[in-house]
Amino acid sequence: MPGVDRAALRARYAEPHRRYHGGEHLDEVLAEVARLLPHEPAAWAEAVELAAWYHDAVYDVGADAGASEEASARLAVAEIGPGPAADEVARLVRLTAGHVVAPADRSGAVLVDADLWILSAPAARYDRYVAAVRAEYAHVPDDGWRTGRGQVLDRFLAAASDGSLYTAGPAADRAGRRARAVANLRRERAALA
Repeated sequence: MPGVDRAALRARYAEPHRRYHGGEHLDEVLAEVARLLPHEPAAWAEAVELAAWYHDAVYDVGADAGASEEASARLAVAEIGPGPAADEVARLVRLTAGHVVAPADRSGAVLVDADLWILSAPAARYDRYVAAVRAEYAHVPDDGWRTGRGQVLDRFLAAASDGSLYTAGPAADRAGRRARAVANLRRERAALA
């Protein structure tokens, strides 16, 4: 799409304050989008791929919940140019704030699953993710971190339990990702106690 400067986007992911939400995360999300898209009737595959590029283009750990995603969505519209494609990219980017997707939204399912791929990563990669996220939030005192992070883990565990975590791709693949995520999440939850 005209107006999309992937090198400039990649530079955003290389900002010095990013420990997890950087280039490695972007590459993992792009790889998971590429892996999942062939299995889903995503209306606009190109929009899903662009949303992956933009989903964390703006990342401010001090911002209110959803503010970085909103700023990233607005950046996408500004750079892609107004129109249906930009609107779809922005809509998808906004989904990554809460990771809640309507059952019929296959494009959203692909992007949200890709963004949350890390939860089902091999244990060593998951542990690096946890350490990197903690480094991004180093300004949060340990007690506050344990409380807030515990709430996040509980929300993801509940989503795994009710089947709303990982809804894109073949059923066996979804089940495997959920099982790996539950093992990682429970392990981290126990370590917080």
